[in-house]
Amino acid sequence: MARWQPNAAQRLAAAALDLFEEQGYERTTVIEIAQRAGLTKSTFFRYFPDKREVLFGGGTMTALLIEGIAAAPAGAGPVETVAHALEAIGREAFTPDRREFSARRQAVLAAHSELREREALKELALTAAMVDALERRGVPALTARVAAQLGALAWKIAYERWIESADDFGALARRALTEVHKASARC
Repeated sequence: MARWQPNAAQRLAAAALDLFEEQGYERTTVIEIAQRAGLTKSTFFRYFPDKREVLFGGGTMTALLIEGIAAAPAGAGPVETVAHALEAIGREAFTPDRREFSARRQAVLAAHSELREREALKELALTAAMVDALERRGVPALTARVAAQLGALAWKIAYERWIESADDFGALARRALTEVHKASARC
């Protein structure tokens, strides 16, 4: 097997998505995913704790989000800081070459309740990571929670729009964040 080839995690995710589409999530095994990717089962478990996690990127998004918040300009307010982080994620994770994979991934998630549950848990973890990162910047706890919740909603809206369009994720995220921020002020 070609264990030395680069991008093992991406190859595993692509193989898993293909198999989930072909034979269903429930009927796909970790061994089949690893074999389809040209890797071993132990390599799979080096990257992912279980087959549910293979479509969720490990901790990559969380790390990018935390880095983006930390790298925001010093004078940025909480919502602007979140916007900065979402734009950074767009540059790194939501590139045009990932759009087709992401659309296929969403279809697989929609078809399997176990994967939708994992997605919801990941969203909660990302929101908590935003809160923590904002608080480390000195944002008061309640303000950090509100900004993080707005950011999470904007992320979800931007992701749905990004899959359907050729637009830049960062621009879509900033626009969605502005929209949800304005809508919350009208509530």
